[in-house]
Amino acid sequence: MEDPMSVLDDIVAGVRIDLAAREAATPIADLRAALADVDPPRDPMPHFRAAGSSVIAEVKRRSPSKGALADIPDPAELATAYAAGGAAAISVLTEERRFGGSLADLRAVREAVDTPILRKDFIVTGYQLVEARAAGADLALLIVAALDDSELTRLHDMARELGLTVLVEVHDEAETERAVALGAELIGVNARNLKTLEIDSDVFGRLAPLVPDDRVKVAESGIFGPQDVQRFVGEGARAVLVGEALVKDGDPRGAVAAMTGVEA
Repeated sequence: MEDPMSVLDDIVAGVRIDLAAREAATPIADLRAALADVDPPRDPMPHFRAAGSSVIAEVKRRSPSKGALADIPDPAELATAYAAGGAAAISVLTEERRFGGSLADLRAVREAVDTPILRKDFIVTGYQLVEARAAGADLALLIVAALDDSELTRLHDMARELGLTVLVEVHDEAETERAVALGAELIGVNARNLKTLEIDSDVFGRLAPLVPDDRVKVAESGIFGPQDVQRFVGEGARAVLVGEALVKDGDPRGAVAAMTGVEA
């Protein structure tokens, strides 16, 4: 059985191996050159700051905690349904080993929708940020637990220079303090502990008061319907990131619509 304390470390180790292969195949200079042909990044923040809940709807085939979630032969079709349901942004898992995603999924979604797109991955180098922008992403995820302070600051600054909106993800008090000190505008509180994979639905309510009200707070994990959204909005969330519940729903458009605009 896998040592639960090694889950995040193991994922990042695999990410670094796959990243090295991509870097060898495509130099960062080539990626930067490709940026000239990419549309300007879309800004999701006005939607996130608007009244009622915003939904970041996720394209997610599987996860380390639940295994296979959904067969998604056409990510673009799913993303189109999300957009039609009113998603404020669409998150695309691009990590392959544990989540079954790819940058090809992100590019397919980009071609299908005008909605802002989040590259959801374990980003540990600037190369991945340039990759994200070159593939058409508008947002990138930085996980505080996977980065030391210097890495977090460097990657956050680089992402902003590229025009990416940064979702900075936290899991506990110390990480939340680091995200706030960083100046992160968009802070996601993940109820799933990435070291143990356990969900604690009380984490958002505990950490949200540590985040200044001028930042946008996002509730992540453990969200399965409008009642969950209402709870987190009541605790200060402006947006919710939802994956499993949406990919398993037979009506993803309707499911997103039901979670959008919810007030406390």
